[in-house]
Amino acid sequence: MPIYEYICDNCQAEFEKIVINKQQEIACPKCASKKATIQLSVFSSATAGGTSKSFTPPSSGGGCCGGGCGCH
Repeated sequence: MPIYEYICDNCQAEFEKIVINKQQEIACPKCASKKATIQLSVFSSATAGGTSKSFTPPSSGGGCCGGGCGCH
């Protein structure tokens, strides 16, 4: 069951909700408005050692993709 982050269109309150199915009604816990916009979420994961390595882009030059695709 995913947890979605929302921002209320009425009062701008930010809240999270576990969504069991797409037809589930979402209501703001602050003002009870049923108009909310889903927010882009960022997630993290733990590794066996308890720390995670941050992403390091390739060092071949050319930007984020390494320059092989010609996007830069």
